[in-house]
Amino acid sequence: MSIRAKLAWTFILLLIFGITAISSYSILFIRNYLIQEGEKQIINDTEWLAITIQNLRLDDDFETNLNEVARTSGYQIAVYDEEGHLFAKVPYIDDIEASSMFNAAMVDTLTVLQDVYLNNEPGSDKIEAYAMLSKDHNPARFLEVSIFKDQIYEPIKTIRWIIYTGMFISIGLVILVSILFSRYISRPILQLESAARDIAEGDVTRTLNLDRNDEFGKLATSLNRMAERFRQDNQEMKRLYDKQSQFFADITHEIRNPLHTIAGSLEMLQMESLQKKQREHYLQTALRQTERINRLYKDLVTLQRYDSDSYFIEKQKFDLCKTIKHVVDLYQKEAAEKGINLKYDQDYRVVVGDPDKIEQVIDNLVSNAIKYTNKGEIEIKVTDEDGHVSVHVIDTGIGISSEHLDRLFDRFYRTDKARSRDKGGTGLGLAVVKSILSAHDSDVMVKSKPGEGSDFSFRLQKG
Repeated sequence: MSIRAKLAWTFILLLIFGITAISSYSILFIRNYLIQEGEKQIINDTEWLAITIQNLRLDDDFETNLNEVARTSGYQIAVYDEEGHLFAKVPYIDDIEASSMFNAAMVDTLTVLQDVYLNNEPGSDKIEAYAMLSKDHNPARFLEVSIFKDQIYEPIKTIRWIIYTGMFISIGLVILVSILFSRYISRPILQLESAARDIAEGDVTRTLNLDRNDEFGKLATSLNRMAERFRQDNQEMKRLYDKQSQFFADITHEIRNPLHTIAGSLEMLQMESLQKKQREHYLQTALRQTERINRLYKDLVTLQRYDSDSYFIEKQKFDLCKTIKHVVDLYQKEAAEKGINLKYDQDYRVVVGDPDKIEQVIDNLVSNAIKYTNKGEIEIKVTDEDGHVSVHVIDTGIGISSEHLDRLFDRFYRTDKARSRDKGGTGLGLAVVKSILSAHDSDVMVKSKPGEGSDFSFRLQKG
């Protein structure tokens, strides 16, 4: 059974039960009220009937007048004499029973009570009232006034019909309202269930537009947020999958090329007629490609540690200028051979970070600067900035076009793939730089224009 049907039946049954209970109680209450009012009325009427009957003259019109009194009052009247014999009864209807003798026990009761006595037994179909009469004008001594309870209950037939008619009309309206209300209540629930099912089946584009300020509206908003989160996660997963696929393709390509070169060099070295100069050339080629694979492996290990090792860096205070000097000493000769002036700031600076990883950052930046600078100079500049030390590696090289800046730090991304491989690059140097600096809560910034050189910079916390 659907939730809409459950809601409708619940409302219908509850309201029908309520309406039926109220209607039944109303009828029962009205019955009791009518009988109570009937008792009061027959007592009052018996009092004036007693006065009226005891003042009737005993003549030929006595029974006529007595019958007129009964007709006017609507009661059955029986009159007994002092001996307790039936003196008269009206109206003259065969189904009206009146005892020929007045109840002796009732005589004693009325003598003591000196008032109207009411008799309404639960099993009886009549209400009876008794009174004593004075015998100044006629021999009547005792009065019996009675009325059938059905006469008292007569109005309730109309009332019952009105109540039952209203009850059935109300039940009809209740059924209609319950169906409409259950649809109104269940509609957002069904929409939420449908949306949740679609989202669970992978349709993360599904959205709910419930213009409501209640709990359903809040739940719809939460589902929309969840779907949006799923969409973002799916897009991120797709991006990571594409990036990973490209990453593995690049690794395969990067390794295949040097391996082919090494294989070709080894084949040439197997030739007995190969001259010594050529043999030396192929040996150097194979050695360079082997070193290239080794650098690629080291860069991959660094990136893998950054991705998975929470202890990727070990921060401590160290002299930044000392670290820079190590890098400059390493590349001074290579820079001089290309006619590049390599200079650096030699002021003492204490910073907080991993000295080995920061040296690797500076090493990669200086190495790239030398590779892509044919003349001019490379400067490693250090400045103080509000509790931080800023490091700039500035060159006068070929520069970088603006369309490459956004992807410059992606793994295996090259602005000029052919030239980069000729220079022995792995395509991971700048990705390693970004990863190390990210672990230091820093970032690498770049400013560059084609033909005007580049400025790579990052910041470290002062020690």
